[in-house]
Amino acid sequence: MIIGSGLIAKSLQHLDTENTVYFASGVSNSLETRNSEFERELSLLRTAIQNNKGSRLVYFSTLSVHDQSKQNSPYVLHKLQAEDLIKNISENYLILRIGNIVGAGGNPNTLFNFLKNRISDKTPFTLHKKARRILVDIDDISRFFESEYKHLNNRTVNFSYPYYYSMNEIIKAMEEQLDTAAIYQENEEGDFYPVEFDDSVTQYYSEVNAADYLKLLIKKYL
Repeated sequence: MIIGSGLIAKSLQHLDTENTVYFASGVSNSLETRNSEFERELSLLRTAIQNNKGSRLVYFSTLSVHDQSKQNSPYVLHKLQAEDLIKNISENYLILRIGNIVGAGGNPNTLFNFLKNRISDKTPFTLHKKARRILVDIDDISRFFESEYKHLNNRTVNFSYPYYYSMNEIIKAMEEQLDTAAIYQENEEGDFYPVEFDDSVTQYYSEVNAADYLKLLIKKYL
């Protein structure tokens, strides 16, 4: 069973089975502050667990829970609350914390889509020189499930390509693919947060280096 209709849910359609509940619904906007939206997801999550006690639950959380600058963010606090709910009432689960998803379409405010649109439209933007971001191909999520996740029982796993890309690296690769110069101003702001990756994740990505992975994403989705 797949709960949700967004980018993640659509990418999992070929994995849809009766004995696994993929919970890919709820709050997707990290800037959301309305408590009613958070409560709606928690209620749906609780119902999904209670109505599918014999099934495995896969829940999609965020790597932002590791970001110290966002510890008081309503979105991060909500995701942690959802994770605690799962651990307390689900007997068979996998919590997958994911980074910046790259895919076809989806939220126009994601990092990849934002930069793509700004460069393509020649719209000026500000670049934070110290910022680094962790990226993940939307297709890697389902492929990871097919290859590794059956061995991960009642676990919380950080999942993304295990490399911190600088904004300059991402923008340069996009400029080359689009054959268009980005228009931006640099400042000294920005940061990144360390993430520990499970051996299953580093093994999954062991055959591709960071530069090639970025090129793959750019060519595939730009």
